[in-house]
Amino acid sequence: MNAPILRTEARQVQGLTPRLQRAVRLLQLSSQDFVQEIRDSMVTNPFLELEEPGPDAAPPVLHDPVLAEPLPIAHLTALTPANDATMDTLPSAEVEADMAFERDSWQAGPGSAGSGGSGDSDISAMELVAADVGLRQHLRSQINMLPLVARDHVLACTIIESLDDDGYLRTGLDELAALAALSPAVDDCEMSTALKLVQSLEPAGVGARSVAECLLLQMPQIEDADERALAERIVAQHLAQLAQRDIAGIAKALGATAAQVGAACERIRHLDPRPGWRYGAENLNYVTPDVIVKKVRGTWAAALNHAVIPRVKLNQMYASLFQQHRGGGHGEMAAHLQDARWTVRNVQQRFSTILSVAQAILKRQHRFLDVGPLAMKPLGLREIADEVGIHESTVCRVTNNKYMATPVGVFELKYFFSRGMHTASGGSTSPTAVRGVIQGIIESEDPKKPLSDAQIARLLLRQGLTVARRTVTKYRQLLKVEPVERRRRAA
Repeated sequence: MNAPILRTEARQVQGLTPRLQRAVRLLQLSSQDFVQEIRDSMVTNPFLELEEPGPDAAPPVLHDPVLAEPLPIAHLTALTPANDATMDTLPSAEVEADMAFERDSWQAGPGSAGSGGSGDSDISAMELVAADVGLRQHLRSQINMLPLVARDHVLACTIIESLDDDGYLRTGLDELAALAALSPAVDDCEMSTALKLVQSLEPAGVGARSVAECLLLQMPQIEDADERALAERIVAQHLAQLAQRDIAGIAKALGATAAQVGAACERIRHLDPRPGWRYGAENLNYVTPDVIVKKVRGTWAAALNHAVIPRVKLNQMYASLFQQHRGGGHGEMAAHLQDARWTVRNVQQRFSTILSVAQAILKRQHRFLDVGPLAMKPLGLREIADEVGIHESTVCRVTNNKYMATPVGVFELKYFFSRGMHTASGGSTSPTAVRGVIQGIIESEDPKKPLSDAQIARLLLRQGLTVARRTVTKYRQLLKVEPVERRRRAA
């Protein structure tokens, strides 16, 4: 009978310390998330404080949205009236007087003599700026102008508030009737009437419950009666074929000529399937670059964007006081002090690693900035990791959600990495370069005789690039180029 045996053995296992775990977590954060993380730490940790810029600190930096190059404020003095050529001919006293008048005019409050308006006006310049009007606000303003009883007004506003950003009503009328909570209870006829009222408002097509209904609500925009009737039949009965551009199939099913169906379909395509998008502020996602690249004396150089580096430091006075009075019962404060030191080191290590990786990338892909996508080389994580002296996983974390601003655009660091594609000459090229070749072929094609994906693949083969037809299709879609059939119709 086998008896259990206890045995002791020593094994060496690699693990991550809490400090290293936090450093790895902070390294993979984006710039915005990292700054927010540091700010949260400053709120909860008394040993961390904001570092005030000294008198010898570099001037604040303004970023040119076109060139993505930092412009020190000192360079903006050339834009002031004092540096204008016409101002040099005036006496210095007059120049100072004019500048003082302009300064007082801009700083003057509303209604003052220097505000450029009448003395009794209380309207400021900011109040004259047009405000973004949302879809619901635009619809409510129309409803408020109609002579409706309170009950109908409530039902119409309930429907308006239930519309999505596209202008569609995705909620059932019975659910909205219960949500209105009116007495006596709302019946289906009242809700239908309220929906028709909302659908009669501008923009046309709002309040629809499907794409077909949205397009049908916009049919009065078609002036020709016969064309409007044909378009209504196409939308109501053959919407799927319309999406597939099956003109022949629709013409055969409706008993009309291909020319008539083609004209009606073209008129339908001018309608708006998302009428709600016309109103409301556009949601823009702004990217703050971590690294800024520019040419210095004929050589491309990378530098950190100091606008994303949090100015945090260790409060030496608090740290000294704690060390002097350190004793039992202060374990929490000791943990805060250790965490503060780690935070300061992590900030330095994070940006040092980002800059080293960016410089290594720039060293290999500098011809991309000079020539364009055709000069992009294949690049792997191991190649950068070996040069910088870090692990591949660290390079992967650094390149995610980190951006490089160049004179030709802002790119994520991982944009410069790609696997090599073998050429007929035995060399290799990157998929970015192949996409550039495809884009050049499409731009130089005859608009009346556009090239198919198979023809483009054969042209690439003649240039020594073995690319499958489905790969050409994928790259064409990434370039947002229409298929050959649509390019032929557009021509």
